[in-house]
Amino acid sequence: MENIEKVQRCHWVNNEQIYIDYHDHEWGIPLHDDNLLFEFLILEGFQAGLSWITILKKRDNFRKAFDDFEVLKIVKYDEQKLEELMQNSGIIRNKLKIQAAIINAQLFLEIQQEFGSFDKYIWQFTEDKVIVNHWDDPSQIPENTPISDLMSKELKKRGFKFIGTTICYAFMQATGMVNDHLVNCVSYRP
Repeated sequence: MENIEKVQRCHWVNNEQIYIDYHDHEWGIPLHDDNLLFEFLILEGFQAGLSWITILKKRDNFRKAFDDFEVLKIVKYDEQKLEELMQNSGIIRNKLKIQAAIINAQLFLEIQQEFGSFDKYIWQFTEDKVIVNHWDDPSQIPENTPISDLMSKELKKRGFKFIGTTICYAFMQATGMVNDHLVNCVSYRP
């Protein structure tokens, strides 16, 4: 009989390969690429009220539907494109979320112009450092923090939509601004 070592991962990871791959190769890894930061910003907004696995399973469809999250293309979306997206069963067809993605693209560009990159702007909330937490139990992981509260407030002030504090914290976790892997997780790195 073969001895198979069971790898310990965070509590939210089920046995679906898409979830395992996301956890092991993306979640919590510091991200500084503006295009990918924009993708996560938009996907986290679409995730509001839904499970992340739903978004992950539709991620490739989102990429196709939203021109690989190329901000310069998305800011030019018109009513015809909005209608096309509303008919696309491969994505979440929520008109307010789709409109928010277009609005957020314009505001994302404004931040890039003001700060040189979105990366420079967004990482200032953690003083350009990864916040490494040391959680033993999933119940310790917060849904939001004073930093995500501030980030949400500042982004809302700029006009961003679907950017509440819980969405901001999930964005911070996904993009590695915060390391919330449990201490017994294979991906935990203090």
